[in-house]
Amino acid sequence: MSDLEPDVRTEATKPQPSFEWIGWIKTVSIALTVVLLLHAFVFHLSKVEGHSMEPTLHDRNWLFVNKLVYLLREPKLDEVVILRDPTDDPDKRLLVKRIVGVPGDRIEIRQQVLYRNGVQVEEPYIDTAIEDFDYGPYTVPEGFYFVMGDNRHSRASRDSRSFGPVERQRINGRADWIVWPMREMNGL
Repeated sequence: MSDLEPDVRTEATKPQPSFEWIGWIKTVSIALTVVLLLHAFVFHLSKVEGHSMEPTLHDRNWLFVNKLVYLLREPKLDEVVILRDPTDDPDKRLLVKRIVGVPGDRIEIRQQVLYRNGVQVEEPYIDTAIEDFDYGPYTVPEGFYFVMGDNRHSRASRDSRSFGPVERQRINGRADWIVWPMREMNGL
């Protein structure tokens, strides 16, 4: 029996294979999957590049973009949206604009004022009259949206006045919050 004891102790003292690393891999994989699903369907962060949305948004603001809302309903007037560039820019840039016309609306800019369906649009988010030329009237087709930047200074925003209405599937989400810089943190 003494011959067996060293073997038994040797088996007992041998390091057992550790499966702890498998647990870590599972945890990291699940977390990564959840983050990717949230990014794809629920929200993402987007950085403002340029001045087309001033005074509401400024260059280098970071926005919390709600993607889930448009899986549940259609975009609405006055919402600030993130959309894929309708000109099919090879850089595949995202643009940030405000919805000023929904399907069926008749949009017109006359004497520096925006009209929707013949009624002057109240725009508390702008700081100047529209300095560009008159536009329209134009009726927004079904499945499209008319978007404009809040910066109404001459040639300050590339929007539906230049590239036309935006197809619904190009709208990625609604900008809900300015999250950076902290001093400008605010809901939209």
